[in-house]
Amino acid sequence: MSDGDAMGERFREFQRQLAERGDPAGPAAGQPASRTERGVREPGSRDWAPQTQRARPGDRGRRNREAINVPPAEFSSYYGRPILKPPVWKHDIAAYLFTGGLAAGSSLIAAGADLTGRPTLRRAARITSLGAVVASTYFLINDLGKPARFHHMLRVAKPTSPMSIGTWILSAFGPAAGVAAVAELGPLLPERGVLGLARRVSSPAGRIAGLAAAATAPALATYTGVLLADTAVPSWHDAYPDLPFLFAGSALVGASGAALIAAPPTETGPVHRLAVAGAAMELVAERRIEHGMGLSSEPYQQGLGGRLTRLSRALLLGGVAGALVGRRSRLLSMLSGAALVGSSLATRFGVFHAGVDSAKDPKYTVVPQRERLERKGSAPGA
Repeated sequence: MSDGDAMGERFREFQRQLAERGDPAGPAAGQPASRTERGVREPGSRDWAPQTQRARPGDRGRRNREAINVPPAEFSSYYGRPILKPPVWKHDIAAYLFTGGLAAGSSLIAAGADLTGRPTLRRAARITSLGAVVASTYFLINDLGKPARFHHMLRVAKPTSPMSIGTWILSAFGPAAGVAAVAELGPLLPERGVLGLARRVSSPAGRIAGLAAAATAPALATYTGVLLADTAVPSWHDAYPDLPFLFAGSALVGASGAALIAAPPTETGPVHRLAVAGAAMELVAERRIEHGMGLSSEPYQQGLGGRLTRLSRALLLGGVAGALVGRRSRLLSMLSGAALVGSSLATRFGVFHAGVDSAKDPKYTVVPQRERLERKGSAPGA
């Protein structure tokens, strides 16, 4: 008897013993165990499959439960680097935001003073507007690196680009503010000859130019807010409904402060009311930004951006209080005006640094995106 026959005989004897004991796993007495009964499945049969690939009832539900129980991934970035590239803008742009608003607000004050017969206030506001717009042009060109780049931006007018439209607004506002300011030199010219003619036309030309500058002033004061909100920087982009109003209020506050410094109290009555209106607009927009954007509001409350925002608020409240109390005091009006100008400056730099800080930390990019996806997935009909 061969070795194979001997092994088969011993296996059948083992099966008969199991049958005599009543074990259901064994075959009927005297019947050899089949390959299926021995746990061997023929390739090609319906139930043949590798043991690790067989599907059992409930496997799908178990896999689903396992997928649900996987902990969410933590927000992180590749080798700790920011997800967004932080803005390459330097403090020239923050200063540009301030001077642009100061120029716009001052042109509005100058137009109102011209129409209501306040020559000293008109002169001070026109000169402030011209000086601020010249400074704005310098800061913008200095950030661009080459003066020719400013000229190249004027070759195209792209309505969907806040930068392109803003360049055209600045180009239209600047000459008008310049003509209005130069017209203030008219009374100093001789009364005869060509210079006398220039003296006679200086007043109407200055009024027309001043009104033209005032017409473009609201766009100049607010387009920078649209420009920042049009970026991917979280704390700027999420504040898109309120940044233009914040910048508009800040422009009125800064221009009112400059007027209180340069003009006598006898002509600054409307300026006090304008300062209160601008402060109210700024405070409402600032509160919405600090408390209405979720996680993206943090940079306006923490770090350098938060400190500058709190400084701006303190100067604003102190400046408005001083302007209301010291309406007839020249010294108190100048101090409150300086506080209002400082508040406007701190507001622009605070917004600038808050955006830069939010771009450097990946959580301000990842967490709001996940929250939006979760809200979208839980919405009815999703």
